[in-house]
Amino acid sequence: MRHTGPDYDRPSSPYMPRTRGAITGLLLILLGAWGALVPFFGPNVKWAYTTDPAWTWTAAKGWLEVFPGAAAALGGLILLFSANRVSAMFGGWLAVLGGAWFVVGRSFASTLRIGDVGLPAASTDLKRALLEVTYFTGLGALIVFLGGAALARVAVRHARDVVVTEPATAAGAGVAAGEPAMYDESRAGTGPAAAGRTGGGLFHRRSGGGLFGRRHHAGV
Repeated sequence: MRHTGPDYDRPSSPYMPRTRGAITGLLLILLGAWGALVPFFGPNVKWAYTTDPAWTWTAAKGWLEVFPGAAAALGGLILLFSANRVSAMFGGWLAVLGGAWFVVGRSFASTLRIGDVGLPAASTDLKRALLEVTYFTGLGALIVFLGGAALARVAVRHARDVVVTEPATAAGAGVAAGEPAMYDESRAGTGPAAAGRTGGGLFHRRSGGGLFGRRHHAGV
């Protein structure tokens, strides 16, 4: 039996398949990129949280939107390419922290003096709610959910991680796989198969071990 990774049979081995966090990592990259870039191209599509022109940099955008979006995207990138449970868990926690900052960051903006992104540029309550969800609270909650799901998947090993590439041979007990089985003369005449081939009757024993048989071996 051969495993998909080195030293996988050790309980402390950090190995995991690369596909374990691939889908979640890709989703986190997309969500993080959206959160970091939407404040810059949003005004061009009438989906903005402020009335600032497109592609305008401010400290508030950097700390409240670009920073958590980059953290989530980086965590997803680590999950996407990681084959190590330790690094994958680090990527998952990085994404979770980025998503949590999307949700609570504005509450600490005045305390940390990092600026304010303003109010949603919307004329209806529905659009203001949708802007709030897609820019901060809903986006952050979804990132936290995906990051937590990724942590749950990469924190443990699964039985399907072990791939059997060399099935056990049908050799008898005590014979290692891949080695030729030795012929045992002491057991050649035992068992039902041997009895069917050679017979176990009285005449067979006489022909094999009788007087004429011994004379034949003696050279008569």
